[in-house]
Amino acid sequence: MKRHASDKRQEKYERILDAAVKVFAEKGFYLSRVSDIAREAGVADGTIYLYFKNKDDILISIFEEKMRTAIEIFQAHLSNDMDACSKLRRFVEVHLSLFGDNPDLAAVLQVELRQSSRFMKEYKKVELKRFLDLIGEIVQQGQEEGIFRKDLSVSLVKRFIFGALDEVVSTWVSSGGRFSLAKQAEPLADLFVRGLKVEQGGDGKAGGEGGASPPSTPYNQEGGN
Repeated sequence: MKRHASDKRQEKYERILDAAVKVFAEKGFYLSRVSDIAREAGVADGTIYLYFKNKDDILISIFEEKMRTAIEIFQAHLSNDMDACSKLRRFVEVHLSLFGDNPDLAAVLQVELRQSSRFMKEYKKVELKRFLDLIGEIVQQGQEEGIFRKDLSVSLVKRFIFGALDEVVSTWVSSGGRFSLAKQAEPLADLFVRGLKVEQGGDGKAGGEGGASPPSTPYNQEGGN
């Protein structure tokens, strides 16, 4: 009986989040009201506050839940027997397809989320760190396999890859989806791989030089994060 009640609560929680994604995408975060979300979810206004403190809490919960789901999807697509180049290409394909298939969610995560001062200034972004670490693991694997340059900081590279993907999706959202995200996957992945790959005859560094340690930057002074 308790399990049934728990399942119903979880179902309602997810329904509210999905409703919030639709409302935030259509009206924008600031113009949306809790009553709009309740109406879209088919629940009473007061029910929302049984699950969330306020509108910011709903927005951050969307980010947390969708990022957890995305990470699970990425992990399912990245087989252990794939080399780093294949993994990176697959990662780019999956990332762009997830947003391309969910334009409302893309609008919320790329635009509305960044209008929340609480998210930008106070939230620790644990799920974002897990996402960045997923990219970092691919880069590190490539370095260990001798495929990717060892003179580049893993921490810097994972932020570069995330930043490039983030900008492409943001541009797609602001354009109203006027171009195909899926068609950007191959050139983007090619750009990343070509920039990271050791040149033939090289030893862990572009230009065939020795595998020196990466230069000191604010990124590789964070304990490898």
